[in-house]
Amino acid sequence: MLKRLFPHPLLSLTLVATWLLLVNSVAINSIVFAVILGLAIPAITRPYWPDMPRLRRPLVVVQYVFVVLYDIVKANIDVALIVLFKPRRDLRPAWVCVPLEIRTAEAITVLAGTITLTPGTVSCDLAEDGHAILVHCLHAPDPDAVRDDIKARYERRLKEIFE
Repeated sequence: MLKRLFPHPLLSLTLVATWLLLVNSVAINSIVFAVILGLAIPAITRPYWPDMPRLRRPLVVVQYVFVVLYDIVKANIDVALIVLFKPRRDLRPAWVCVPLEIRTAEAITVLAGTITLTPGTVSCDLAEDGHAILVHCLHAPDPDAVRDDIKARYERRLKEIFE
């Protein structure tokens, strides 16, 4: 019965928190509507989630979030410095192919989202077999270092979380 009411409890909590942050109010009507959304959306989308992704090491998620937040702040500063002070002729944009060891769709999706959230990089394409992701970098004098950084900072942790 509980599984039927809360098919995806983490999604429900995320939806409630997101709604309350969006309306910027903790009034009773906002809470009631947030709970309705938190119950209705997972129930409606349940058929599209045949298997719940399993988190092997949930505590690594917290570490991953802090690493990503740090990288986003650092990349914002780096991109601002590039835009403000680096002449266009000195820019070294690059396409970087990152071979993937992770195989689950959820892990690959989180990796692609993380890359795109970090200013200066965009995940552009995923190989048909899912074994590589193509990333565009605003400024990458050493594309191999970018690839190694993505693998070390993100993919390794995602492998611990999902696989």
